[in-house]
Amino acid sequence: MEKKLTFRYDREVDILYIDKVKPYSEQETTELGDDVIARLNPITEEIENLEILFFSTRLLRTNLFDLPIAADLRLALSND
Repeated sequence: MEKKLTFRYDREVDILYIDKVKPYSEQETTELGDDVIARLNPITEEIENLEILFFSTRLLRTNLFDLPIAADLRLALSND
Protein backbone atom coordinates (compact mmCIF):
# COMPACT_ATOMS: atom_id res chain seq x y z
CA MET A 1 0.00 0.00 0.00
CA GLU A 2 1.31 3.44 -0.94
CA LYS A 3 2.05 5.80 1.92
CA LYS A 4 1.16 9.49 2.02
CA LEU A 5 3.95 11.94 2.75
CA THR A 6 3.85 13.89 6.00
CA PHE A 7 5.75 17.17 6.26
CA ARG A 8 6.82 18.49 9.68
CA TYR A 9 8.96 21.52 10.36
CA ASP A 10 10.85 21.87 13.64
CA ARG A 11 11.60 25.57 13.99
CA GLU A 12 13.92 25.12 16.98
CA VAL A 13 16.43 22.98 15.06
CA ASP A 14 15.47 24.28 11.58
CA ILE A 15 14.79 20.86 10.06
CA LEU A 16 12.07 19.88 7.61
CA TYR A 17 11.04 16.25 8.05
CA ILE A 18 9.41 14.41 5.15
CA ASP A 19 8.02 11.08 6.33
CA LYS A 20 6.40 8.10 4.64
CA VAL A 21 6.47 6.20 7.94
CA LYS A 22 7.20 7.12 11.53
CA PRO A 23 11.00 6.94 12.04
CA TYR A 24 12.25 3.86 13.91
CA SER A 25 15.60 2.84 15.36
CA GLU A 26 16.36 0.05 12.86
CA GLN A 27 16.43 2.44 9.89
CA GLU A 28 19.78 3.03 8.27
CA THR A 29 20.88 6.64 7.84
CA THR A 30 22.82 8.10 4.96
CA GLU A 31 23.90 11.63 4.04
CA LEU A 32 22.74 12.50 0.52
CA GLY A 33 24.79 15.69 0.37
CA ASP A 34 23.91 19.35 0.88
CA ASP A 35 22.74 18.61 4.45
CA VAL A 36 19.99 16.19 3.41
CA ILE A 37 19.70 13.01 5.47
CA ALA A 38 17.84 9.92 4.25
CA ARG A 39 16.51 7.22 6.57
CA LEU A 40 16.29 3.89 4.76
CA ASN A 41 14.38 0.69 5.32
CA PRO A 42 17.07 -1.79 6.46
CA ILE A 43 15.71 -4.60 4.26
CA THR A 44 14.53 -2.91 1.06
CA GLU A 45 16.84 0.15 1.25
CA GLU A 46 13.83 2.27 0.24
CA ILE A 47 13.91 5.88 1.45
CA GLU A 48 11.27 6.20 4.16
CA ASN A 49 12.17 9.57 5.67
CA LEU A 50 14.12 12.66 4.68
CA GLU A 51 15.54 15.34 6.96
CA ILE A 52 16.44 18.64 5.32
CA LEU A 53 18.76 20.52 7.64
CA PHE A 54 18.91 24.35 7.81
CA PHE A 55 15.62 24.51 5.91
CA SER A 56 14.75 28.17 6.53
CA THR A 57 18.13 29.37 5.25
CA ARG A 58 17.53 27.42 2.03
CA LEU A 59 14.41 29.50 1.45
CA LEU A 60 16.51 32.67 1.54
CA ARG A 61 18.87 31.49 -1.21
CA THR A 62 18.43 32.88 -4.69
CA ASN A 63 19.15 29.54 -6.33
CA LEU A 64 16.83 26.55 -6.18
CA PHE A 65 17.82 23.46 -4.29
CA ASP A 66 17.27 19.96 -5.57
CA LEU A 67 16.72 16.83 -3.56
CA PRO A 68 18.96 14.06 -4.91
CA ILE A 69 16.11 11.54 -5.14
CA ALA A 70 13.68 10.34 -7.77
CA ALA A 71 9.98 10.68 -6.95
CA ASP A 72 6.84 9.14 -8.39
CA LEU A 73 4.08 11.46 -7.21
CA ARG A 74 0.40 10.76 -7.75
CA LEU A 75 -2.84 11.58 -5.97
CA ALA A 76 -3.61 9.53 -2.90
CA LEU A 77 -7.12 8.16 -2.77
CA SER A 78 -9.04 9.19 0.30
CA ASN A 79 -10.46 6.48 2.55
CA ASP A 80 -13.06 8.89 3.98
